[in-house]
Amino acid sequence: MGYQMMNPGHWAVGVGHGNTWHRGFSQVLSYVASSLRMPLGRLSPSVQRDVLELRIRQARPLALVNSQGIAFVSPDGQLMADPKEGYHVTEEECRLTLQLMTRSSLYMVQDQLLQGFITLHGGHRVGISGTAFVEEGDALAIRHMGQFNIRIAREIQGVAATLLPSLVDDQGRILSTLIVSPPGCGKTTLIRDIARQLSWGAGGVVRHNVVIVDERSEIAASWQGEPQMDVGPCTDVLNGYPKTSGIMLAIRAMAPDVLITDELGTTNDAEAIIEAMAAGIPVVASIHGDSWENVQLRPGGCLLARHGIFRRLVVLSRRRGPGTIEKIETLY
Repeated sequence: MGYQMMNPGHWAVGVGHGNTWHRGFSQVLSYVASSLRMPLGRLSPSVQRDVLELRIRQARPLALVNSQGIAFVSPDGQLMADPKEGYHVTEEECRLTLQLMTRSSLYMVQDQLLQGFITLHGGHRVGISGTAFVEEGDALAIRHMGQFNIRIAREIQGVAATLLPSLVDDQGRILSTLIVSPPGCGKTTLIRDIARQLSWGAGGVVRHNVVIVDERSEIAASWQGEPQMDVGPCTDVLNGYPKTSGIMLAIRAMAPDVLITDELGTTNDAEAIIEAMAAGIPVVASIHGDSWENVQLRPGGCLLARHGIFRRLVVLSRRRGPGTIEKIETLY
């Protein structure tokens, strides 16, 4: 088995280049306790536009993550480096925030909470953690939820434009492609735009029927059955399905021209991808890692390599900002 690198170092899609912000910081303010909106609302517009994540932690300082890293929000809406100068969040503020996010109905979102997240209107994804109630090794409920990671949903259209020609063969057929990326390097943004462009038939590529198996509601960011991101007019979204059952359903019922999913991990995920390929369906997927060699050290990655599933490999980094495409490789 060998692979060839194509155009090393040439491909880069920085977050600051050609952006179209789909949803902004202000939309999430309605989901946090009113007392937290005051310091957050005082942040300057330029700071608000740059927020990637908002971190609310009980009895700890209000924090955010932006392009510069982690900063703390003071009571008067200033960014501080010292956590002692940050606005300290109370238990009551966490309780009120949870009520707003769940519309005072924990029962309706209990399944999502057990997976550690909920999705808000606008596609914003909130990681929530607390104390698990465990029985026979399974978490049955989450209590004392006092830690929230709100990831601001932003749609950046066009980031896959320069990449797309490398994902088709001479006959215009999609080549199964694996995107390898450490966390926070833009893999979901990239894979979403690949789905959108294939579905619209952009960049000289014919229009495809696309199926997204969106286990964590991150690619399409569906809310009450409606994708909050533009994933194209010919795209079906299997939202919240485990990859294994979602991929099998897509094969049996949805007749996709291409199947897209995010964050492969387990051997079960790999086996489901192998089933899709055996059915003649090309797959575009992502996996955490910083190189193909390291991906193969994990059981799922090793299984994918052994079966020669992916023809193209795309490696992302943050070297020139999130979304830097380090290299594209032909694996087989």
